[in-house]
Amino acid sequence: MYKETSLEEVDAILAKAGQAYRELKRYSIRQRAAFMRAVAVEIEALGNELIKTAMNESHLTEARLTGERARTILQWNSYANYAELGNWLDVRIDMPFLSPSTKPDIRKISVALGPVAVFGAGNFPFAFSTAGGDTACAIAAGCPVVVKAHPGHPQTCALMAQAIEKARVKCRMPEGIFAQVYGAGIEIGQVLVKHPGIKAVAFTGSYQGGKALTEMAAQRSEPIPVFAEMGSINPVFLLPEKLKKDGNEVAGQFITSVTLGVGQFCTNPGLMIGIAGEELNSFTAALEKLAHDAPPATMLHPGIAANYEKTREKALRQQEVEVLAQSGIEAAENQGGITLAKVSAHTFTANPALQEEVFGPYSLLVVCQNADEMLAVANAIKGQLTATLIATGADLEANRELYEVIQERCGRIVVNQFPTGVEVCLAMHHGGPYPATSNSAFTSVGADGIKRFTRPLSFQNWPNQYLPAELQNENPLEVWRTINNELTLEAINLTVTSL
Repeated sequence: MYKETSLEEVDAILAKAGQAYRELKRYSIRQRAAFMRAVAVEIEALGNELIKTAMNESHLTEARLTGERARTILQWNSYANYAELGNWLDVRIDMPFLSPSTKPDIRKISVALGPVAVFGAGNFPFAFSTAGGDTACAIAAGCPVVVKAHPGHPQTCALMAQAIEKARVKCRMPEGIFAQVYGAGIEIGQVLVKHPGIKAVAFTGSYQGGKALTEMAAQRSEPIPVFAEMGSINPVFLLPEKLKKDGNEVAGQFITSVTLGVGQFCTNPGLMIGIAGEELNSFTAALEKLAHDAPPATMLHPGIAANYEKTREKALRQQEVEVLAQSGIEAAENQGGITLAKVSAHTFTANPALQEEVFGPYSLLVVCQNADEMLAVANAIKGQLTATLIATGADLEANRELYEVIQERCGRIVVNQFPTGVEVCLAMHHGGPYPATSNSAFTSVGADGIKRFTRPLSFQNWPNQYLPAELQNENPLEVWRTINNELTLEAINLTVTSL
């Protein structure tokens, strides 16, 4: 179904991608959106073969993969719909009110960067891989995509690539609009990032991998942007009044979140921060019982299971870290069992190693002596995808400075829910300050992710018929535009212009 890609083949693939980029400039956003909807149809048409293949390669359950496939189809359809609206193009038109005028006619639009290299994630074989959100966003923007297939699920990647190719043929899109390369090592990925034909990179994975790609792209003779989603431990701040009121319920929600998908989510709550006292004691007692009863489960592949054991043991060997609770059921080969640990606030703030991600069902409880120590912990935390406050209204009122500090350190701040659900919608920001991501201004979930793969371009004093359709007076694609500071769908009335 697939074969390893030689380094020599990459040049030919990227030559086609470059040609497709030039051809795509002549395709409207409606044509790209139609192609994206066709991809969604072809993914659904893969049927049970896709689910069974992914189950065999990833050890994820049928229910989990069925839900993820639906999410992936939603991404392609919803991003297509948003692409057609044109809001992401940020069309700006500033022109004279009267004729004649000495003021120029200036019109700005967002244009595609060029071919994009996408590195898929191992923990989401559909939604963040070959046909994931990064690929959908780049194509919506008008960028061809070259995907580095994830070595953890290559057959699944191959099936998804086939679906995209079928849609491409049916929609008569340029041949180089999509390609996939295969290789278990790092060489193919390095060639992609360094190749002058690639103009941007999207990556979901570890901090080490994302940092390496970012540095590699910055060292090119023509540096390019890397949109890397990297490590995050997603702190959960446990405030006393809420624990006193609903501690047992919160404990159950936390255990569900930290064990969801065997802890293999980028939004896994790997850090808890609480204040010593009766409320926290009752909460941890509930955690201990629930953790003891939580069964281990098979992780994505043996390498991830081995890494979980390694990083968990490293975390537990740190000075003054104690085991709080563990699963009472012995983990079988390639399984991950829940482990909860605890440490003092003073030790946590003094040891940066305690902020390293343990990818799996692990979480560290930081015990503070008072609200001032909790604030000190918040100030010490690095950039995160998410942060959560478990709090009543009175807790929030009494800790305003705390949540103001937390907002500086995350891309999404949650109250009284847990962060492991990432909704696909425009208001979602799935990103965060470094080291959670390489660029906190952008999201990798939601249609706003399209903006990653564009740059602004202004046209001054251009004849109307030679402008991009979105900038033409008639607004033939009916996109939203800001004309002389007013947002509108209306065409431009030539009788009041100098054109």
